[in-house]
Order: sequence, then structure tokens, then C-alpha cells
Amino acid sequence: MKQFAEKWLASLSMDPQSYLSVEQRIRLHVIPHLGGRPLGSLRPSHIREWLVTLANQGLSPATQRVVFAHLGTMLTAAVEDHLIPKNPCRSTSVRAPKLSARRIVPWPSSRVLDVRAALPEKYRTMVDLAGGCGMRQGEVFGLSADDLDFDAGTVRVVRQIRLLRNRPVFSLPKGGKTRTVPLPDIVAGRLRAHIETHPPVSITLPWRDLDGPPTTVRLLYVTDQGHYINRSDFNRVVWRPSVAAAGVPLGRDNGMHALRHFYASVLLDAGESIKALSDYLGHHDPGFTLRTYTHLMPSSEKRTKEAVNHAFGGRPEDGRRPQDGPGGGVTTDPRRSGPTSTHLNKF
Repeated sequence: MKQFAEKWLASLSMDPQSYLSVEQRIRLHVIPHLGGRPLGSLRPSHIREWLVTLANQGLSPATQRVVFAHLGTMLTAAVEDHLIPKNPCRSTSVRAPKLSARRIVPWPSSRVLDVRAALPEKYRTMVDLAGGCGMRQGEVFGLSADDLDFDAGTVRVVRQIRLLRNRPVFSLPKGGKTRTVPLPDIVAGRLRAHIETHPPVSITLPWRDLDGPPTTVRLLYVTDQGHYINRSDFNRVVWRPSVAAAGVPLGRDNGMHALRHFYASVLLDAGESIKALSDYLGHHDPGFTLRTYTHLMPSSEKRTKEAVNHAFGGRPEDGRRPQDGPGGGVTTDPRRSGPTSTHLNKF
């Protein structure tokens, strides 16, 4: 099977970073366990045993699920090439690893402001962009002053800085999806002040691949030495010490991505639609946004009660209007068979 896996990988057409991720997962988690078997000898029992091995190795459920999906896609290609009759990953006895239940708990505004204050001054507006515009960390690092439209009140998210084999490149945002996001007045004001104090620096990096065309961008954020910001170095030297100084526990849930969750919670609490939020976050599908944040949406029961109270012109506290009689409820028009009503709008 190893030979087919190598041919399949060579046939993939995707951005370099995604390819490296797929190649690494196949090389580390599939080939060592299944690569020595002839492709036609693979059976559902082998897939089940392999999944148990992955779990015993301590891989997270999310990683197990992604690796399983890669193998399933590769074996589907083998079926389509008529190399095997069926895909053993699609057998009814083989089940994809289950994701552990995990509900996102957004940071409160006080924590966002505490972390912002703990960051070095030149990096504080990163919190405004991530928490006030929903931008990913790599998108913030790759933001140019030319992407800001203060007159229109928008920010164009058109690139990020990614690491390929630990070397930086400019590339499109995740999923190749660019977007335009509303720029709140408070964030715009802080960015204007940041640009005056810290003028943008022109940085040239390859586009998309290590041998891609050189691309120069006037970046809002650079290191003290005037270089691009390396994600790993920033998290280790700047982000985690600032989070700790703000009294926030270190861990996966308190990375810079937590600011996107905060942004989502603020918009949903204000009544923004899932479709709009999905667009602003750059998600590929509103359904993904809904599954991720549905527990943060305001209670539908409360909205239903308020809507009915308003429709019947009543007061929520006692369910009747001042003109109602002693018995309360709605009045009726003797000429009509039904009730009458004149009513049937943080960071």
C-alpha cells in the first residue's frame, strides 16, 4: 500500500501548507501501520485494529478523525482506479473516531481587556483586530495598512503569514477565502493611533510557496528588529507571558484564537445572524459556524415569549393591558369573532 500512498500524494492538487499536513499525517500515522500490506489485502478488521493503535498512541480524537478521513479519501481513489473493489473505511463495522464533546466558553470582556493591557504596547491592537474583527492570528500578522478602509469602515482580510517547513510565506486566508469585515469605530481609532506611532514596515516574502514570486506588503506588525512575526516565537515570547501576567491560565483554550470566540459571542449576543457571522469569520459553511456556536445564541424561549407578548399588546409582568377588564386578557370586538390588537427594535 505504501507505493499507492506515494502516488496518491503526488497526484494531490492543493496549497503547499495543506499538502504538507496531509503528507505528514499519512507518513507518520498510516504508512508505519498499513504501508507494508498489499493494497488489495486491506480488510475492515485491519482498519479497526489501526484505529485502536492510533488511540493507544495518545493522538487526540480530532487528529485521529482527520487521519482516518485522509485514509478514506485515498482508498476511495483506489476504488475509482479499480485497484480494489470496496473501500474498507466505508464498511459498516468501521466507525470514524468520535470527537470529544467540547463547548466553547468565550472570554469575558474583562479578560480580553486584561490581556490587552498586559501585551507590549506595539502589539495591543492585535487584540482589537482579533477580538473586534474576528481575524485569525496569521491574518493579523499578515495585515497591511493598505487593507484598511477607514472611510468605508471595513478591513479586507486577503492574506496571512504561514510557515512552510519553518519558513514564512504570504498566502490566502484559511480555505483560500478572502473577506471584508466591518471595522468598528473604536478599533479604527486605535489602529489610526497605532499607525502614527508605529509606521508600517515593508516586508517581502514568497507568495504561497517557498519558491513563489516575491511579494512586498506594508505590515502593521513586525518584530523589534523589523522582521516578520514568527507565530511560534510570538506565542512563546509575547502571548503566553502576557496571558500569564493577566492571571489567565495557560492552555489550548487561551491561545490567541480565544479572541475569535469572543468576537462570535459578542455578535451573537447582539442578535447578529449565523450567516453574517460565518462570513465575517471566514468559515467555509454557515453550518459549521452554527454547530460551533449554537450554545451561545440567545434563548429562543425568551424571544418567543417576548414576541407573543408584543403581538397581543400585553405587559410581560401580568399579561394584560391597562384597558383590559378585571379578568385581564385581550378584549374582543363584538362585530368580529377574534381578538383585536393594534400590534399583530462591549467591547
